[in-house]
Amino acid sequence: MREYLLCLVAAALATYLVAGPVQSLATRLGFVAPVRDRDVHDRPTPTLGGLAMLVGLLVGLLLASKLKMMSAVFETGNQPLALLSGVAVIVALGIVDDKWGLDAPTKLAGQVLAAGLMAFQGITVIWLPIGGTLVLDPITSVLVTVFIVLISINAINFIDGLDGLAAGIVAIAAAGFFAYSYLLSVELGVERATLATLVSALLIGMCLGFLPHNAYRARIFMGDTGSMLLGLLLAAATITLAGQVDPSALAGRALLPTLLPLLLPVAVMAIPLLDLFAAVIRRTRARRNPFAPDKEHLHHRLLQIGHSPVRAVLLMYAWTGLLAGSAVALAFVPAAYAIGGFLFGVVILVVIVRSPRWGRSDVPSTQAGQPAAVAQVRPLRPGRRGDAAS
Repeated sequence: MREYLLCLVAAALATYLVAGPVQSLATRLGFVAPVRDRDVHDRPTPTLGGLAMLVGLLVGLLLASKLKMMSAVFETGNQPLALLSGVAVIVALGIVDDKWGLDAPTKLAGQVLAAGLMAFQGITVIWLPIGGTLVLDPITSVLVTVFIVLISINAINFIDGLDGLAAGIVAIAAAGFFAYSYLLSVELGVERATLATLVSALLIGMCLGFLPHNAYRARIFMGDTGSMLLGLLLAAATITLAGQVDPSALAGRALLPTLLPLLLPVAVMAIPLLDLFAAVIRRTRARRNPFAPDKEHLHHRLLQIGHSPVRAVLLMYAWTGLLAGSAVALAFVPAAYAIGGFLFGVVILVVIVRSPRWGRSDVPSTQAGQPAAVAQVRPLRPGRRGDAAS
């Protein structure tokens, strides 16, 4: 645990310290998100914050490679190199998109390339819970892996719509992965130094280091460089986590033991995935391009019903934390307690969501004492989104 925390802190400090110079560099080079009709931010803001997070990732990996326990991650298998190959492609793609903008097919092709590079070098889904445990053939394994990576990347890209929203949600999701992977290693005696646990720890550090610069009101956005990087790393943690777990080893210890290693990623990413699928269905039913931007994402709806920008972000943090925490709890506490806590949390959050003015003193009201129009809510600067995240 101590070495994981050391790597987490190193990634956080590196990201935090580099974000300021990256902000200045982005301004000089013209990496600035303009104010568009579909955006919520009210002034041009530098992007390219993903570069700061990339530095945090590299510093964390370098430190890990020098630590006694962590060095085992780099000595066995080809997964670290596979991860860095995918990261290099996705960061290059994000930089080009943040500067000049890319159409959806070109961006999708770049994402497939990054995912394919990781899959062919060893970061792959090797089994599915079908008919017990179904071991996948090499081609199917690569295809499933690419699909998971694409879903993860675009889910984070979609959710990047308010200051601090994507970074905070990814930090919470990564904390869920870290807790499950680490506790599982202690519970079952699995080798403790694993790539899944290390990547999760580094993701937490990268996001925590970036949030002081990106929280309301943001001085820099992560851009597609950052959102796609976070999505890729979350997918890598998901795939390597599932790959290190023998489903039969969980029998008798968890509810739905065979499904849990795959259920956890869905739970911790439920909010971004829900937003992604809802947007695709909404736009398809309206006979529009599924990647065409709009202002009907979950965070937009929270603003429309009267929540302040900060409160909307905190609510989405809370939902993500509830789902992630409940999924992890299923593996290590009696199911009745985990499900009971989840249902209690749902009731509390539903009440808060349906009462946007509860506990707020900054909501203007009309002479009749009724809440003012939603349009009066203060605007927020979100992170720059690509073709699908507006």
